[in-house]
Amino acid sequence: MAESSDSTLLDKESVSTTANNKREAHSDSSDSVTKKLRSSDTHEEPKAEITVPKNGSELYFEIEADAAEDKGSRQTMEDASVVLPDADLEFPGKLRCAHFAIYDGHGGRLAAEYARKHLHANVLSAGLPRELLDVKAAKKAILEGFRRTDESLLQESTKGGWQDGAAAVCVWVLGSKVFVANIGDAKAILARSSPTDGSNNTTDGSTPIKAIVLTREHKAIYPQERARIQKAGGSVSSNGRLQARLEVSRAFGDRQFKKVGVIATPDVHSFDLTERDHFVILGCDGLWGVFGPSDAVDFVQKLLKEELSVKAVSRRLVREAVRERQCKDNCSAVVIAFRKKQ
Repeated sequence: MAESSDSTLLDKESVSTTANNKREAHSDSSDSVTKKLRSSDTHEEPKAEITVPKNGSELYFEIEADAAEDKGSRQTMEDASVVLPDADLEFPGKLRCAHFAIYDGHGGRLAAEYARKHLHANVLSAGLPRELLDVKAAKKAILEGFRRTDESLLQESTKGGWQDGAAAVCVWVLGSKVFVANIGDAKAILARSSPTDGSNNTTDGSTPIKAIVLTREHKAIYPQERARIQKAGGSVSSNGRLQARLEVSRAFGDRQFKKVGVIATPDVHSFDLTERDHFVILGCDGLWGVFGPSDAVDFVQKLLKEELSVKAVSRRLVREAVRERQCKDNCSAVVIAFRKKQ
């Protein structure tokens, strides 16, 4: 958890159900997110197919993804995750859209559940491209979706008298372009193989895989974030926390800290999916507290080479973090595998 206060923890439903929160607005799009999430929880491993151009021809990929979670030694589970290989909702178009996310809650689960239910719908309604890919327009829609979600979340938290917050790491796959957005200390790691010239092959002839960090952490102790906080009138204590309490400097919610520098503006990056890209791991700070990026990539790659399902891989990753590596925090992971089809 990112907050060090002794605020009361609230028991919430599991990630596979929608929180019974009467304070939330119920738009058609957000209801569609809920229905999609319920569907992905009750059927076989979610999959999607995409086409990637290569040297005048085309490559075909199947995206397989799944999530796993464990509350660790915490009393409650405050994380929430999204796995939507078919994420068109009420906005169909020629561009195939998939969406995956982890929301790492602190001070309670309400902010994480709210963002889980509303963010993707807000990004779509803000103009996420559905017909022709426009990178600038997509990034603008993601930024606006984050802004709208935080604005409405703050209104709901004020009405309901709760102060929960949530870090987030999100992925959108539009056609062959991957967009990554994050606030706080949740991370996304890409597993990418080296160029196939044969010079870097391992002893078994396979191409080595590198771990590429796709996100930048937002913590109050970092110079750029500290300067922004101080400019807003906040302070960073000797323990590196905002107002001596909050470790992250960007998050959904946390309305008590919004006037002293906490924002919900994400870093947004994109890259083209190629045959060198194998999988992405999304994880909360609990996972990355016991796994380094390369360590996690090697762990997942080994299991995938054994032909385990992505569902099994994600569960083993979280189990390893909690049971073997003694992660004490909530631990959540989403594994997104890009399988090349022959």
